[in-house]
Amino acid sequence: MTETTANFPESVSTDFNAGDAESQWRQGETLELTVDDLTSSGDGLGRWEGRVVFVPDTVPGDRVRTRLLQVKPAFAKAKLLAVLKPSPQRVRPPCIVADKCGGCQWQPVAYEAQAAAKQQQVQDALSRIGEIDAQVSPIIPADPPLGYRNKATYPLSLSQPKEGQEPRVRAGYYRKGSHRLVNLNQCPVQDDRLDPFLARIKQDIQRRGWSIYDEKSHRGHLRHLALRIGRRTGEVLLTLVATVDQLVDLEHQAAAWMAEYDALVGVCLNHNPARTNAIFGEDTLLVEGRSYLMEQFAGLEFRVHPTTFFQVNTEQAERLVAEILTELDLKGTETIIDAYCGIGTLTLPLAQKASRCIGLEVQKEAVKQGQANAQLNGIENAEFRVGEVSDWLPKLELELDATPDVVVLDPPRKGCDRPILDALLEMHPARIVYMSCNAATLARDLKILATGGYRVTRVQPADFFPQTPHVECVAFLVA
Repeated sequence: MTETTANFPESVSTDFNAGDAESQWRQGETLELTVDDLTSSGDGLGRWEGRVVFVPDTVPGDRVRTRLLQVKPAFAKAKLLAVLKPSPQRVRPPCIVADKCGGCQWQPVAYEAQAAAKQQQVQDALSRIGEIDAQVSPIIPADPPLGYRNKATYPLSLSQPKEGQEPRVRAGYYRKGSHRLVNLNQCPVQDDRLDPFLARIKQDIQRRGWSIYDEKSHRGHLRHLALRIGRRTGEVLLTLVATVDQLVDLEHQAAAWMAEYDALVGVCLNHNPARTNAIFGEDTLLVEGRSYLMEQFAGLEFRVHPTTFFQVNTEQAERLVAEILTELDLKGTETIIDAYCGIGTLTLPLAQKASRCIGLEVQKEAVKQGQANAQLNGIENAEFRVGEVSDWLPKLELELDATPDVVVLDPPRKGCDRPILDALLEMHPARIVYMSCNAATLARDLKILATGGYRVTRVQPADFFPQTPHVECVAFLVA
């Protein structure tokens, strides 16, 4: 499925009449149009002579001048040349580099319009891809829509200095559609308690003379600077990602950082020598302090390590967990399977309300952390198993000698592989809860489950990622 066809709202018509308009419907031509909608990729969507035009950096209601870049018979991608009449929904971005940085596409869009677009995104995916007529509850908006990220992972690079000047260490996010870094000293979507670290850490890296990794030549050592914070506890974890497993005088520098920042509880070094786009390597070494921060989530205590998967929006994740618990209305007698359980952020709250909860996770380290978190909270009816979900589901039905009451799914963006859905349909639990960060793959998988005898009772969207087009949602199914 191509990006453009995947992003048509259901109401978009691509019918058109050929004629004099053909002379303007060519690559390089300029068009004026009004933006009507936002797509799931983040672009604005307008119409010209019955054809669809995708325009990045626009807001619904904008009247714009564009240049056509990629032209097909019924649609095109265009570059924004000028906003002729700004939309009432267009706002001043809170970030001074919002027009350059590729991290947040929707900063110019008023937050209410962002939330409405995400609500529609979920509804369109369910009806168009899933062919499902299910109730979509009003989206749970983010509060706050800025300063919410509990994690920031910055690529590092060196500036291109003028003659006679020294290259400077830079950290930030990549420009839109490129690998050119936009240097940052603060970021309005991350927890503002992390801002004081960024400029100072770059200065210390510069002073130490540690080499910066170049992805083209595969030379240099430091690749990323990663910061995590416990939203409830305020504890901060600092991790350097490098191609080597030691840096000159890192122990001394780590001790200096620990002494300087009261909130800093640990400094780690992650070893990633591979030619890869993956941020973290397999091995993380503790340099100073401890290798985890403590966080309070859904009334429980969690240890969060540098590479642990933990939702970046703590408050919204808690709200969605509360929504799941309310909807399930557990009586304390249920057996639950939590697939893709990570470190147990949903497994443990469910276990508190059920008779037995079994978490399935392919990453061994995450399972170890889940077990440690269960012990930390005194929860004895939560179990964790290492392995593929598709392998474990049929095994567990035999082991339990009964069908579980509830199966919870929280797969990656690609959704569930077909063998997992087939195993679920064979197991046929009374209820399924499906969390997703991709409305399109959610709708695809719900269609398969619905064909297999399940009914989608409700879908609850939640905005985990304000200022971006991404949306999280949870679907509730009954047999």
